[in-house]
Amino acid sequence: MADLTRAERLPVSEVVEAQGHLIDSHIMERIFDTVVEAGGRFEVEQFSIGRTNSDPSRLRLRIEAPTWQQMEKLMPQLLSLGCAAVESGDAELRAAECDKCAPEDFYSTTNQRTQVRHAGQWLDVQNQRMDAMIVVRDGTAVCRRLRDIEKGDPIVAGMKGIRVVPEAKERDRGAFAFMSNDISSERQVETAVGQTAAIMRQVRTEGKKIIAVAGPVVVHTGGTEALSRLIRSGWIDAILAGNALAVHDIEAALLGTSLGVRMSDGRQEQHGHRNHMRAINAIYRAGGIKQAVDNGHLTRGVMYECVKANIPFVLAGSLRDDGPLPEVITDMNEAQDAYAEQLRGAGVVLCLSSMLHSIATGNMLPAWVKIVCVDINPAVPTKVSDRGTGQAVGVVTDVGLFLDLLANKLEAK
Repeated sequence: MADLTRAERLPVSEVVEAQGHLIDSHIMERIFDTVVEAGGRFEVEQFSIGRTNSDPSRLRLRIEAPTWQQMEKLMPQLLSLGCAAVESGDAELRAAECDKCAPEDFYSTTNQRTQVRHAGQWLDVQNQRMDAMIVVRDGTAVCRRLRDIEKGDPIVAGMKGIRVVPEAKERDRGAFAFMSNDISSERQVETAVGQTAAIMRQVRTEGKKIIAVAGPVVVHTGGTEALSRLIRSGWIDAILAGNALAVHDIEAALLGTSLGVRMSDGRQEQHGHRNHMRAINAIYRAGGIKQAVDNGHLTRGVMYECVKANIPFVLAGSLRDDGPLPEVITDMNEAQDAYAEQLRGAGVVLCLSSMLHSIATGNMLPAWVKIVCVDINPAVPTKVSDRGTGQAVGVVTDVGLFLDLLANKLEAK
């Protein structure tokens, strides 16, 4: 405190406002708790409760912090809960001094709906995602990754003129009310499947995409046929995966094994340890996955169905990949861009036993895109949610069973 000026040591007050389903989503109590835990005080100046499901509640709050520094730490926390300073004015813009370099006090985005005030108008931020900067130009505000920043870009700095709108808990008890971030192995699998199917049907009526992020466990657990059925039935718009899913899917299709284990009886195939390399070699010999389908060598499996249905798949490489297959994108920046391109327009994402790809995908999505994360290990959906993807719901079960039940549910009249 000795380094602070007298003015900085005096109590500071700020008036903030928030609106939305503040009670249903427990946002109001979180706002109060945040102020108190930061050593501040609050006084409710105005509060009105929404009278219908669609009406938002409104809160006007005067907060006081012991020092200017404590207020500086408190305001970003309140901002993430949907509070905006009443007298904040326009957002402060600072030009980037060089490529891939933002001003020191740049505003780092969340995956929640965000608005910035510019020239007296609130602008909706486009391409919302977490851990990005906001560039404002020609009356448009856009999220931009650090590596995409160019010299001269006007970047939002500080906390003024920024408004975050947290996703509200569903007031109705329909299919979308299922999408809360609780993770429990006690949830009935049939119930989770039924609600997931209802969400997928709703997303379809809205004209949005359904994306599957799949790991090799889909193959190991016998989920290949069920996922293939979903693709054939038009329920999947893109597959996002790594080298391993494609390799083991193709190994199973060509040689009847997955990691050298026979799919028919679960027994180790003699010399089966080399089968995944034989599968990769076969694809290189054909000239690629599509060519292997076109020449009749690859006749079943997830990759086969993607080619036949003409739906895109993106295979992102990693350091541990064998081969990898010719379609695998080994440049991580290019792979991220390819994932992000397929995620545009998504309404729901099914994350199927692939922790790292699920976390990466969640980081690219705005909070209003729903995620169903299926894994036998409850730690996986927990990690996805803990890394900022709060809209993810965990279904703790065998992914092969889940996919089979889901395909049956969606095929039922």
